[in-house]
Amino acid sequence: MSIGVNGQAVHRSVVIAGTGSGAGKTTVTLGLMAALRRRGLTVQGFKCGPDYIDPTYHKAVTGRPSRNLDSWMLTSETVKEIYGRASKDADVSVIEGVMGLYDGKDPLSNTGSTAEIGILLQLPVLLVVNCQSMARSAAAIVKGFQLLEPNVRIAAVFANKVGSDGHYRIVKQAIEQECGIPVIGFLKREDQLALPERHLGLVPSIERGEMGGFFEELADRLEQNTDLDRLLELASAAEPPAVEPPKLFAPPARLYQVRMAVAYDAAFHFYYSENLELLEHYGAKLVYFSPLAGEPLPEGVQGLYIGGGFPEEFAEALSREEAVAGSIRKALESGLPTLAECGGFMYLTQAIEDTQGRSYPMLGLIPGKVVMQPKLAALGLREITGTPDNFLFRDGDIARGHEFHYSTYVPAEAVEPAPAYETKGLRGTKKDGCLLYRTVAGYTHLHFASNPELVVRWLKECEEYRLPIVQP
Repeated sequence: MSIGVNGQAVHRSVVIAGTGSGAGKTTVTLGLMAALRRRGLTVQGFKCGPDYIDPTYHKAVTGRPSRNLDSWMLTSETVKEIYGRASKDADVSVIEGVMGLYDGKDPLSNTGSTAEIGILLQLPVLLVVNCQSMARSAAAIVKGFQLLEPNVRIAAVFANKVGSDGHYRIVKQAIEQECGIPVIGFLKREDQLALPERHLGLVPSIERGEMGGFFEELADRLEQNTDLDRLLELASAAEPPAVEPPKLFAPPARLYQVRMAVAYDAAFHFYYSENLELLEHYGAKLVYFSPLAGEPLPEGVQGLYIGGGFPEEFAEALSREEAVAGSIRKALESGLPTLAECGGFMYLTQAIEDTQGRSYPMLGLIPGKVVMQPKLAALGLREITGTPDNFLFRDGDIARGHEFHYSTYVPAEAVEPAPAYETKGLRGTKKDGCLLYRTVAGYTHLHFASNPELVVRWLKECEEYRLPIVQP
């Protein structure tokens, strides 16, 4: 913890929000994280909304797992607990927003938005404004953001994509005069500072190897052009809210002695930190393995978790790992309790077909194939109800999660698998996913913190699973 004016330890927090997607909040967030760490501060990262990729960058900069704060998928108390639990041993918490400050699930309210997180946690906001091709108009934009929701405390502005030092001075003068808040820093339009992108957003740092040089350059730019001392002064000095007694991570009634395999590599790495930690909280020992590196399913496991990722980017390599595919296929056919989400679901189908029509065989457990699309196929928050044979759910149980993918599932003509659940989103309700053996698979990413009973049921199912007897 950093030391306050009275010699007392304080915790500081700031929300980095944008006027819209593409304003530059991720670049500013990473630069601030790197600059603050350079000062010897322990930095805890968070991401508003159901995002997996930005948190991988946060972790690469801070050395700590980044957490998702989503006020629609999770209750207010759960959001507070996740925030407080992760922040308690950090000096500074940096919360990166999602889309624009007021963009969320509902265009008529703050539900699911960065603004709602700021209000819930009572945190100051640093508003990142894309100032390209404007001067005094930047003040009008900031003024509108101030007036829309008085309960959001916009404490300062960061001017992004300015053309020169002189351009920055003009923007700064206009905003500070008209809006009464400081403009504490800027970045010029520099292409070399742009993070590479692909159809699902930023390329995960796990694929790119060492990024230290990039982060150091960002830190240099932020230190040169940002009043970090002022930012820390504006950041909240309140301690993270304590949720006592804890609810999400309350002492469990019992522990389950289960070894759970988790696929983890560049092809499969989309996991909420709390999902993995809740499995461990209830007794599971997580055993990580890499299908992409040719590692078969670990021996002696009683469950399997295959998260999302980019299997389509590595489809050719995955298709060559026949021993890996065989080990997983055999285990699932024997009834190994398994959850396969999005990329994991794609991996279990017969094939992945890319946008050029090239087809790569996968595990072949789910009849049908997935076909990559040039445009987004599904995006949105989901409310999930299990079908009767879904062992994760019971009658009336509801969980929450999200979908985000550029592929579509094309079932085989002869056989269409039983759906795993019913999902409800902005476009209505539909049956989705598939059940086979003791496997729940589909495009939806579940957040276990929305219903921790899913963890208990899964581990109970794993505990009852009997490992196949290996014949001599």
